[in-house]
Amino acid sequence: MGKPSPLERDAAARPARYWLLAASLLLCWHPPLSAQMPDDEFFEGESPPDWALTPSYPTRKPDPAAVERGRTLFELNGCAFCHGKDIRGGDGGPSLLRSLIVLSDQKGEQISKIVLNGVPNTNMVAFALKSNEIEDIAEFLHSFKVSGDDSARRRPPSIVTGNASAGALYFKAHCSACHDAAGALHDIAKRYPVARKLQQRWLMPHTGAVTEVVVHPAQGDAIKGHLVEIDEFSVSLQLADGTHRSFERRGAVPRVEVQDSLAGHKALLTQYRDQDIHDVTAYLVTLK
Repeated sequence: MGKPSPLERDAAARPARYWLLAASLLLCWHPPLSAQMPDDEFFEGESPPDWALTPSYPTRKPDPAAVERGRTLFELNGCAFCHGKDIRGGDGGPSLLRSLIVLSDQKGEQISKIVLNGVPNTNMVAFALKSNEIEDIAEFLHSFKVSGDDSARRRPPSIVTGNASAGALYFKAHCSACHDAAGALHDIAKRYPVARKLQQRWLMPHTGAVTEVVVHPAQGDAIKGHLVEIDEFSVSLQLADGTHRSFERRGAVPRVEVQDSLAGHKALLTQYRDQDIHDVTAYLVTLK
């Protein structure tokens, strides 16, 4: 008797495969919990587990006073810097809005484990906070509504919500030493008709900016040029004729002066209030 052909072997194995598929489907399928047993028999004889009592997105009623205390602690301890003031995350930390730890937490009992111990190999360090302080932070985190509709991601109809008069006063006090509203900026709103782009431009005007540097060697004349690179070991610059020069740095020798044309903007970035930004933008959109 000869060996069966591949087609014959496949035909013989086909019923077995069908039975195996049917058995797999039967094992994987199960009726919903509510259909398996009556409500009065569910968890009969024992307390229901936590997961059965906690909805996916729990609805909470935070204490307003605790929320404000928690908000203050969240910002004072630098939490907002990494996780964002709206807890939706930032460059240094993840969003806490839908964190499973935050969602399963009630009064800080889950959050405290991370706050007090930190997370190894991450930016999350340990904080020496009291239990009542952690409870307040937890209350603040729970004050954010969790849903599929995230209103914070919607763009507002207009970002021009500030006071133009207040913006003019702020501009005069902090910007007029370098910028002239009646000169180079007299038509800035015409050049940037989209208010959002105008605001981004004046907040971080990095495009086209060149940092100048002056190097004072131990001997010889000072050398000035465009800064290419600088660190604690060396400084490199490009001269006006395109020549590149590099100098080794040993402590304060050679003396290096960095003339950053954006130094004023960078200094103000840490001082702006949200209202200042809105007011200045409201003023600049009038310069047409």
